Amino acid sequence: MGKIRTGRLIALLIMCAGISTAGVSLHGLLERAHALGGPDDLDVPYVPTPESVVEKMLDMAAVTGSDLVYDLGCGDGRIVIAAAKERGAHGVGIDLDPERIRESKENAREARVADRVTFVRQDLYNTDLRDATVVTLYLLPSVNLEIRPKLFKELKPGTRVVSHDFDMGEWTADRTAEVDGSMVYFWVMPANVSGTWEWTMPGSAGGERCVLRLDQEFQNARGTLTAGSSEASVRDVRISGDQVSFTVDEAAGGKAAGTRYEGRVNGNTIEGVIHNPDGSSSAGRDWSARRDPSTAVSIDSSDELPL
Repeated sequence: MGKIRTGRLIALLIMCAGISTAGVSLHGLLERAHALGGPDDLDVPYVPTPESVVEKMLDMAAVTGSDLVYDLGCGDGRIVIAAAKERGAHGVGIDLDPERIRESKENAREARVADRVTFVRQDLYNTDLRDATVVTLYLLPSVNLEIRPKLFKELKPGTRVVSHDFDMGEWTADRTAEVDGSMVYFWVMPANVSGTWEWTMPGSAGGERCVLRLDQEFQNARGTLTAGSSEASVRDVRISGDQVSFTVDEAAGGKAAGTRYEGRVNGNTIEGVIHNPDGSSSAGRDWSARRDPSTAVSIDSSDELPL
């Protein structure tokens, strides 16, 4: 096993004895050690993610042959290898331990997916994630929080993120699952819709000007819509990947009726359709909004954390 420093040996013995340490599992501690430790600091045994958890992570992310899966702290490569072998995906495994990288490459050859996966000895903080469509993690709560701003800065809206055992703090998971005593957390990277959006209401007399102002944190948002001289709060705001929708209550026949807006976000534009209170959409009810770029703000409250 090699020499283990006193602090780590104590932590390891505590965990093996079954004593809780602030909710951090033995698997998580060991994974954190091999994922982030430097070449002279690889002195804790590697504990792999159970196969049942690997399968659940890939299931929750709905991995297919069109995906590029990045595993940060890849260990023996089992997640990206499973993604390639069972789902036809391509994968990239990142780890600092040269032995784990060697083992991962050998495992990929044995699984006959070496042409679909790549393993890189590299610090996860210095890894460019912009091409990823799925990111898998098995780190520690503190590390998840440290890397979270990087995910928001580099990942495209719609990229799926899956974490074994540990959440992302205030960024609430879109879905969770328990597998053989382990938790799996799943998120879809949300588009940034914060700021001020303007458009002309389709079909309105005189081209009524609309102004939508949204405050956003992670995948949650709230705001107001001003149409002409009237202002109303928006409700039921939903952001999933590059899709956004919200409802505005309007007076119709003496009653409040909800008009539903749905659209696709592409940078500083939203294009979509307006659904009438009865749920129908009609010709001429498409909407196209443009944002003032200077009004957009970060949607991750921890983006001031250093990487």
